[in-house]
Amino acid sequence: MYPELLNHIKRYTSLSPAEEQLLCEKLEPLQLKKKDFLLEQGKHCRGNYFVIKGCLRLYFVNKKLNEQIIQFGIENWWITDYDGLMNKQPSSCYIQAVEASYVLFLSEKEQAVLFERIPRLESYFRIMMQKAYVASQRRIGFIFNQTEEERYRHFSSRFPEFMQRVPQYMLASYLGFTPQFMSRIRAKKL
Repeated sequence: MYPELLNHIKRYTSLSPAEEQLLCEKLEPLQLKKKDFLLEQGKHCRGNYFVIKGCLRLYFVNKKLNEQIIQFGIENWWITDYDGLMNKQPSSCYIQAVEASYVLFLSEKEQAVLFERIPRLESYFRIMMQKAYVASQRRIGFIFNQTEEERYRHFSSRFPEFMQRVPQYMLASYLGFTPQFMSRIRAKKL
């Protein structure tokens, strides 16, 4: 059994003990070292990953060959390349461990089976997708409506422990500015 995932699901819906058992049987535990890849550009995304321990990043490499982080995944978060997964096309993204991590993999095929056998699980994943979409919208809004300093202040006040956990160049990428600008902001102690 995977109590972290089951407790997370319980926040949104309830499953019977038999349904919990069935779900856990369909999961594949994966141990990752720092910098290990779960997905690489050009490969097909095969499912969803639930982070039990550690930190992952979803990113692409832009035309200037800079990494652009789209999402982080930390404990009790799901992460995947929804574009590649939903559209059945090779991924344009990478999913990489930022630190040693332990994740649960749920393949798209097994997820479809579970949705038929446990309809409440489909509701749970719909809620997770909606929450991810809202977070994405908010982030885009911050990038377009706030200055770089405002984004930095907002993020650092809401997630101070995360600011210490992730390398500064990755935070700069996620917040939409250069590592050099991040260094200047931090030097000013904003």
